Amino acid sequence: MSIAVKRIFEPASEGDGYRVLVDRLWPRGLKKEDAALDAWSKELAPSAALRKWFDHDPARWEGFRHRYASELDAAAEHWRPLLTQASRHRVTLLYGARDEEHNNAVALKSYLEAMLKAHGV
Repeated sequence: MSIAVKRIFEPASEGDGYRVLVDRLWPRGLKKEDAALDAWSKELAPSAALRKWFDHDPARWEGFRHRYASELDAAAEHWRPLLTQASRHRVTLLYGARDEEHNNAVALKSYLEAMLKAHGV
């Protein structure tokens, strides 16, 4: 099992494994053909309302993580296939935000790792 997080603007590498963009909006200034994606999972991104509430404010990080986890709990059909992939191969969650510590991909990685651990993978 291996889940990594990487900013989509960084060059792809062979070590990335399965590359999936987990943002609802396409990153500005990036051509789709330059993204080297295996998938774009918009449905794994936080809701528009949650994204707007968070507004990349580090002071709201813990609240964001909790609310995002609640949204993910209600959308298991979207993250289960990714969990299966991560249990077998390396998965890299891609994001467009500038903040490398406080973004939905970091929160999603933590959530998925907890799910893998809970299921003994």
